[in-house]
Amino acid sequence: MHDDDLHRPLADHPDAALYERCGFDEFQEEPLYQQLCRRVARRPALLALHDAAPPTQRRATLLLAALHERVLADGRPLGLGAWYASVGGTRSPEDPALGAALDVFVRQHHHALTDTLARRHTQTNEVGRCSVLWPALAQVAALSGRTRLALFDFGCSAGLNLQVDACHIRYQGVDGVHECGSTADGVLRLDARHHGPVPPTAPAWQLDARLGVDLQPVDLADPHALRWLRACLWPRDRDRDTRLQAAAALARRRPFPVERCDDGLARLNRWLDTLPPGVQPVLLHSWVLAYFDAPALARFAAQAETLVRQRGLAWLSAEDARCTQALGGITLPTDPVPGEARADPAAQTFWRLRWGQQTALLARSHPHGAWLQWWAVNPPASQAVGPG
Repeated sequence: MHDDDLHRPLADHPDAALYERCGFDEFQEEPLYQQLCRRVARRPALLALHDAAPPTQRRATLLLAALHERVLADGRPLGLGAWYASVGGTRSPEDPALGAALDVFVRQHHHALTDTLARRHTQTNEVGRCSVLWPALAQVAALSGRTRLALFDFGCSAGLNLQVDACHIRYQGVDGVHECGSTADGVLRLDARHHGPVPPTAPAWQLDARLGVDLQPVDLADPHALRWLRACLWPRDRDRDTRLQAAAALARRRPFPVERCDDGLARLNRWLDTLPPGVQPVLLHSWVLAYFDAPALARFAAQAETLVRQRGLAWLSAEDARCTQALGGITLPTDPVPGEARADPAAQTFWRLRWGQQTALLARSHPHGAWLQWWAVNPPASQAVGPG
């Protein structure tokens, strides 16, 4: 059947071209979202919904998450849900009936969608990133000479990365399988493909303190809040959804403090005063800085740099190429990772470590931790991270 929907001109809206571009260049792992973006680009009513979000949140990912949340709330593969694998839908994204189903769905849920877009922001809290966070913390321990660490997760969402020491990770590479992490019962099991050197598993480290902060922290005891986290995932990625729900159950069994905070770095500075002697503090943020405008990003970087110099902080960032380059200090690789879906460096996560007077690129990875490419870091003989 011919799909006339996509032959309509773009809507007269400043962000119509953004959605059209997303329909071609983004969401390669979620074809439904590519099709939805191209249809949104041609619908003034949906672009008006997009305008309900705060200016810093006007991204295709937020509108797509709002649609997904309503589909999950209904929970049935009916109407638009027939295209969503997350509720058992099986219709092809190429089905030309998608546009009409989208129109009906938006009319039915207009009020709820507007409310969600006005008050929510995208929160993925991808625990799969712990497949890179674990060896990154081992690297901090090696560089600092301190195996007792304190982890501060800036923009933590539900704080699932604070559970990193309860993960068991299997790395599959051309040289076989390598494992690290907890061997206790009930741990979260992660699998990742690795390229290059095997990620470091030594020295063994422990978390003596941890804290997460977020503008809108997620209460995992609230089923509506957990549904929003699920809505921010791609509908067809059932493994990721299963992993999220397992991580949420783990966090409910062993909760760690997560605070609502408007000035995370000021809170970090106060938190540093509470740490016991001999503990190495680590600032972590992952896929947070993309939501900062240029002045806010510059202020954040300057404040974090001050804490590195004055408080002995190890600063670990896991961000996209644009934000990592803005932080400075390193040159990013431009070559693709052979055989991986997100071969374009612009769609990868870069793990940058700043400590003392040093900056290093530890790894690059899939945004959800499905694969990583590790680079070895040799600590200078006299270099220490933390305070004396």
